[in-house]
Amino acid sequence: MIGILGKKLGMTRIYDEAGKVNPVTVVESGPCTVVNVRTMERDGYSAVQLGHCEVDEKKLRKPIRGYLKKAGVPPVKYLREIRLNEKADCKVGDKVTVDIFRPGDFVDVTGNSIGKGFQGGMKRWHWKGGPKSRGSTSHRRPGSIGSSTSPGRVWRGHHLPGRMGNERVTVQNLRVLKVDLQNNLLVLKGAVAGCDGRLLIIRKSKKRVWRPLTPPAPVKSKETKPVREAAKKTKK
Repeated sequence: MIGILGKKLGMTRIYDEAGKVNPVTVVESGPCTVVNVRTMERDGYSAVQLGHCEVDEKKLRKPIRGYLKKAGVPPVKYLREIRLNEKADCKVGDKVTVDIFRPGDFVDVTGNSIGKGFQGGMKRWHWKGGPKSRGSTSHRRPGSIGSSTSPGRVWRGHHLPGRMGNERVTVQNLRVLKVDLQNNLLVLKGAVAGCDGRLLIIRKSKKRVWRPLTPPAPVKSKETKPVREAAKKTKK
């Protein structure tokens, strides 16, 4: 298994062995239930559908309620798929917990960013703004965008005021500092998208592999000195 679902609890800071402060995000991850397994032969791709956060049946719609009952799994609030490169080594009903990670792992965390509503271009796209002097009426306005007879329209993707936030954001290469198996907690170094209580998808990093938090110090070999002396004698 390469991923798990979780809920953002908030941010805090911890100290490492050297006394350095590390800003961290605490995520309550799992336990998640395997609801469905996608295969190349049947679905055309390999993936695992996970369910998170058990709820009362009455809070679910009837189609979802029947789908979960047919799979034989408890009612859950969230359903998400995690793509796999190989065939899944699990079956419906299995539990996925935080023990798939260990301190030192790098993960990619996906979530929805905080929505900020309709915003102007200076806040949304960090425009410089117009003249600040007295008499100017273009302090924070978009101004002319240079579209007259040619091309006579606004180019797609032009930076203009509009809705800001509430977008799917993936933060890559966050290091796992602590894994609490008893309380199903992951402590990640850095910040992730979304406000407290939002759903997160935590996957193993695609770009970086595991490495120990405290790499061992280089060991000096005792045989280097006799080898050097023997090399000096041969040169003479």
